[in-house]
Parts: sequence; structure tokens; C-alpha cells
Amino acid sequence: MCGIVGYVGPKVDGRALEVIMEGLARLEYRGYDSAGVALVAGDHVVTTKRAGKLANLIRALALEPLPESNTAIGHTRWATHGAPTDENAHPHRGGQDGKLALIHNGIIENFHALRSALIDDGVVFLSETDTEVVAQLLARSYDKIGDLTEAMRQVVAELKGAFTLLAVHADEPGVVVGARRNSPLVVGIGDGETFLGSDVAAFIGSTREALELDQDQIVTITAQGASIINFDGTPGVGKAYHVDWNAAAAEKGGFPNFMAKEIHDQPHAVADTLLGRTNESGALVLDELRMDEAELRAIDKIVIIACGTAAYAGMVAKYAIEHWTRIPCEVDLAHEFRYRDPVVNERTLVVAISQSGETMDTLMAVKHARLLGARVIAICNTHGSTIPRESDAVLYTHAGPEIAVASTKAFLAQITACYILGLYLAQLRGGTYADEAQSVMKDLCEMPAKIQTVLDGLDRVREIARFMVDTRSVLFLGRHVGYPVALEGALKLKELAYIHAEGFAAGELKHGPIALIEAGQPVFVIVPSPSSEHGLHDKVVSGIQEIRARGARTIVIAEEGDEDVVPFADVVIRVPVTPTLLAPLVTTVPLQVFACELAWAKGLDVDQPRNLAKSVTVE
Repeated sequence: MCGIVGYVGPKVDGRALEVIMEGLARLEYRGYDSAGVALVAGDHVVTTKRAGKLANLIRALALEPLPESNTAIGHTRWATHGAPTDENAHPHRGGQDGKLALIHNGIIENFHALRSALIDDGVVFLSETDTEVVAQLLARSYDKIGDLTEAMRQVVAELKGAFTLLAVHADEPGVVVGARRNSPLVVGIGDGETFLGSDVAAFIGSTREALELDQDQIVTITAQGASIINFDGTPGVGKAYHVDWNAAAAEKGGFPNFMAKEIHDQPHAVADTLLGRTNESGALVLDELRMDEAELRAIDKIVIIACGTAAYAGMVAKYAIEHWTRIPCEVDLAHEFRYRDPVVNERTLVVAISQSGETMDTLMAVKHARLLGARVIAICNTHGSTIPRESDAVLYTHAGPEIAVASTKAFLAQITACYILGLYLAQLRGGTYADEAQSVMKDLCEMPAKIQTVLDGLDRVREIARFMVDTRSVLFLGRHVGYPVALEGALKLKELAYIHAEGFAAGELKHGPIALIEAGQPVFVIVPSPSSEHGLHDKVVSGIQEIRARGARTIVIAEEGDEDVVPFADVVIRVPVTPTLLAPLVTTVPLQVFACELAWAKGLDVDQPRNLAKSVTVE
């Protein structure tokens, strides 16, 4: 999830760089691995780009100022292909004359094949990115056609994946061309100036008039406005609207806080994490792991290490990985792992989960595991961070920057990455579930739409949260993969609302926790699907009856069509019918919204809860 900005203004103005830098400052939350700008100046394009945060680019521009221009594009990067370096930073140039520059948000799934063909034709690449492939293709197409819009149309027909592209060319001053597929792009309409951005935060300081693009559209902006065509060349139409948010709200997408926005972003986080993981036949391909397949086939034990929310993602993964691979799988809190004298060796695969890649407890556990001879795969959301560098291999999630301290979209992305790893191991090892890997991947690809369905139907959850603003204690119950969901629901409430909350395995209820039930005690229950194995659904429904008989107020999360829960629930929150092992991707969402809304109703700082930090870099 990168931040992109485009601008064309009056020829006499020359303030393009100022506009771009202001937009990048508002979009830095979308990516802070690197930043860069490209300006059309006379008969050439000039670029400056630097790895690291936007401040590095600002310093570089102060030391070597760029000429005035009325046409520019800018980018803040969240690395996907290639490490966060100056060379991999955007914009990327195309062609031998360097007259074209391009920026990109998303993932080009077929870039390997495209890059190989270009190399065979003598093209020399300066970066490791998929973006430079598009820049070279676009420059080649422009040289043949002489029209940037039509060249863009021809190139996008070759691309697979999700992308937003912005390009400028020195031979077309006063023009920026953009294209979008499954990645955001919005137009800002000003007075004698026009803007492009990955969201309205890019231009909210200059105009409130916006134009929303549909899927598979190309937009060409000049100082006078914007024209739109579809990928097939037919005329396109954008939807005009007025932005009534202030600048601060625009950065949050109109949501009251970053956490609410990040909960809303979860369909995209899961979809982006799934992108590029399969080949044309549907088989899983994880080239980024760079681990010997024979070595992975020889694994006879898996240990997942993580802390906090990431540990609950690991608990979900345990159920799925053991089921699909039949390899024993343990989950350890990273800060306990190296102090319990763990039994691991060269046939043990340790999976380290960390959003930031800097969690000190997890980092020390990774080092200890490697010292004992284990192979380590990191699941991480931050390119260039320490844990991936200290591991043997890494599987990146693509959730984009997570600003709120309490994790939401990174959690679902971590679960998704664990599913991908488990299915890949099953595919490598063969056996009962190898043939199911492609089928489960198809189910996974349906999950973003199901998560969106849940998000669209949670007004009742928000009402309950506001009603319960004075509640002092909430309990959460679940079984199987619902158990870590219950733990995560309780953790979110503790983190955000500062009230007592506990998650339990529902089967443990009668072994002690039922003593906590009294009249009015709120209890969330995550109910398995009626189609789940081992009759767990009926057992959980019986548990609901037990606590309801003792006066509990039951808030039940259940599948659409599950009517067995209705007589015993004070409130039923519906989620779409979902395969059992994938259910946490939908059942977690109402609990996130509940905690966020309750904390907000209490007037608390949802994004920065007291005593907590986003990245815990001490043991």
C-alpha cells in the first residue's frame, strides 16, 4: 500500500513540487520505506528519490533543489518487490532517453515473465522492482505510438495483478496519465489545476472536489481537467463528489481514528496478501521463500513463535497447518521459547510472526532457534526489518502500514500468510491434503468479499458497544479456531477500553470460569459452523444455554442460517457461511469493531492506548 500523488497546474505557477511534497506528507502513513518525485522540466524529466522516511527526501531536495515545474508525480513506498533502497525507490525511468517516469501502487503478478522478455531484448534494469518492468514497457510502447494515454492502454493489457500507475513523459508536458485495477486512485478537480492521489488526503489542502474512478480505467489529467477511458478504449465516466472531511480526517479516510480505518481496510489487506501466490494453473508458488523444497519436505515439526495478537494468529495457524500437513505444530510465546529449553533441531521449522519485524522477544527467539539448528521463516509486514534479515526466509504480508497501536488488519494478514504457508507445505509434501490446496486457495480468495459483507452489517455491534460503555467486565468464549478469536477479542478490549476481559476455550467453562457468570454478565460466544466436524456446534450451543440459565447476557457470533442459537442469544451477529478453518477471518471483525467503538464512546485514544507501543523493541 503505497502513497501516490500526481499534479498538473498552470504553466506560470511552477509549484508542482510544493504540491507533491504536501501530498506525500499527508500520505506518508501509506508507506515510509522510501519516497521520490519526478518533475517535467523543459524537454526532460528530473527525479529525486531516497530510501527511508520522507524526511530523507526533503533533505536531499534541500541540498540539490529541482527546477520549477507545473507537472509532477510523487510516491511514498511500502516495499513489495525489492528491498527499501535508493535504487528500488520510485519513480522509475523507462527507455534509453530517460524521458518517461512512472510510479506504482500494487503488485504486478506476471512481472517475472515480462522482465525476462525485456532482458532478452537487451533492456538493462537498475532495480529489483516489478515497477521498473512497467516503466520499460510503457517507454517502449510510447516510442512506437507517441501518445502516453494510448501507450498506457496497451501496456495495462499485458499486466496481471493489482495496480495503480501514474506516468509522465517529457514530450507531453502538462500531462499525467494514471491507470487503476484493484487499487485506489482518485482525481481532484481544482481551479486551473488537477490532482491524482491514492486517496483524497493527497489533495485535500487544495480542493474538495473529487472524481471517483471505476475499475479498469485510465485517466489523463491536464491543468484544465480530466478525461477518462476504459481499458478497452471506450469512453469512461467518473463519479463526481464533494469531500466534506477536514485534512486530518482525510488521512484517516473519513473515519474517526486510524484503527477504524484499518478495520475497514481489511478486505484489501487480505486480498493483497493473497496476490501473486499462485501460478496460472492455480498451484502455490512462493519464490520469495528461497528455501530448498527438499529441506521443507523433510520438516517433521513446526514451532510458531510470536507475541500478543501475532501469537493468536499463530494459534489459528496451528489448527490449519496440522490439518493440512499432518506435521505436529506448537505455538510458543516468543519470550518464553528460549527459556524452556525447547526441543528443536535441523528438521524443525520455526515460524516467527511479527508485524513490525522488530519485536525484541521474537528476534531473540529467532536467534536462539537458529543456534539450535532450526530453519526459520518470518511472517512480517515490514520490508527491511530485522527479523526477516535474521531468518532463513520470509513470507511478507501486504497489509500496508498499520498506524494504530492495537493490531487489526495486520492480524488478518498474518492469519492469511499462515494459511498460505500451510497450504504450500501440504502441496510440497503430497498426501491427503495436497490436492485440496488449490481448492482452499479458491476459498481464501473469496474471503475479502466476505469480510466486506461483515463490515457492511455491523451497525448493531456499534449500538451494543455504546450501550455497554459503563461495563466493567466482558467474557469471550470459543472452540477450535474460535478459541484464539475469543482471546483476541478479549485482548482488544483490554488494550483499548481498559476494562477486564477474558477469553476462554468454551470447553473449559464448566471447569472453573462458569463461576464468573452472574446476572447481566456480557459474554461473547463465537459459534462454530453447524457443518463443523466433531459436533462442536452443538456443544457450544449447549454452553450458551448453561450461561444463559445463570443470567448471562449472550452476544452470539454465528453463521447466516444458523437458527439453533436464536432461542439462547440476546443478540445474534451474523457472518457469512465460511469453511471452518477460515472462519477467524470473518468472526474476528465484529470483536474488533466492538472494542474500537466502546473505547471511542468512552472518549479514549483509540490509536494510542496508554502504556503501549506499536513495536516492542525491548525484552
